[in-house]
Amino acid sequence: MAGLDAIVVGQVARDLVLLVDEVPDASRAASVRCRRELLGGKGANQAVGLAQLGARVGLLGVVGQDEVGDRLLGRARSDGIDVAPVVRREGAPSALIVDVVDAGGRWRYLQDIGEEMLLTEADVAGAEEVVRAARAVLVQLQQPLPAALAAARCGRAADRLVVLDGAPDDLDGAAELFALADVLRADAQEAGLLVGDPPKDADAGLRAGRELRGRGPSLVAVEVAGEGNAFVWPDGEVFVPLSETPMVDSTGAGDAFVAALTVGLLRGDPPERTARYAVAAAGATVGHPGGRPALTAEAIEEQLVRIPSD
Repeated sequence: MAGLDAIVVGQVARDLVLLVDEVPDASRAASVRCRRELLGGKGANQAVGLAQLGARVGLLGVVGQDEVGDRLLGRARSDGIDVAPVVRREGAPSALIVDVVDAGGRWRYLQDIGEEMLLTEADVAGAEEVVRAARAVLVQLQQPLPAALAAARCGRAADRLVVLDGAPDDLDGAAELFALADVLRADAQEAGLLVGDPPKDADAGLRAGRELRGRGPSLVAVEVAGEGNAFVWPDGEVFVPLSETPMVDSTGAGDAFVAALTVGLLRGDPPERTARYAVAAAGATVGHPGGRPALTAEAIEEQLVRIPSD
C-alpha cells in the first residue's frame, strides 16, 4: 500500500442511471432512453477520477458481502484503484443509487444506503497505516462525523494533504474538521449550510470562500450554481466560470472537480492553473449520463479552451 498518491475516504455504491425525456407524474409511465449501470458513490467516483488523471489511488469505503459488492470491487480494480482498504460488511446489502435524469439535465436520486454502508471510526482506525502513507487524504463529508474526523486527524498527524469535500452532517463538529484541513470544497448547497446562504454570484462566492478559509483550510473552493467556482487561498483569489459545455447530467461533476483539484495540488501547480484544471475536469463530466468521470488529457484540454477568459 506504500506509495499511494491519494486515499479516498467515502461512499461506494452501485449506480443505476436512467435517462428519460420527462419524469412521469404519479401513476404514469415513461420510457428509458438510456440505461447505465456503474461503479458509483462519491468516494468511488473521486477515486476513478484520480486514477484517470494518473494518480496511484486507494479507496476506503464499505460494500456488502454480496454479489453486488464483488462486482463493484472488480470494477474498481479494473479502473486501477487499490481496494484493499475497502470494508466488507456482512449481513447488509451494498449501497444502491438510482439517478433519474430528464432531457433538461435535471436529476433525481433514489438512494438505498443503509447505515451499515457508512464508515465508522473503527473502520478508519483499521486502515490507519494506509491513510498515513498516502500523499493526500480525501475525506467525503457525507460520511458520519466520527469517521471523517478520524481520517482527517490521521492525515494531519502524518503531515499529508487533507482535502475535505462537502459539509459535515454535524455542523457543531465542523470546527475541528476545518482546523485539520488543507483544502475545503463545497458546492452551492453545502456552502449555504456553512455560511448561511448559497452564494448567488462571483462576489458572494469569493466572500464565502474568505469566510471559510478563516476557519482553517489554506485553500477553499466554493461553487456558485450555474455560474462557476470561487477559489480563495492565502495570497490570492479567483473566480473561474463554468466551461461552455452542453449539460446532460451534472452528477459527478463535483467529484471530477475534487479529483483534478487534488492532482493539481500534488503536482505543485500554481493555484490559478489548478483552479482552471478542476473546473475543466468538471466540464468533462457533465456531457454524459451518470457520475463516472471520463478524464483524459484531451477531454480536459478541450474544456480548458471553453472556459471564458477575463
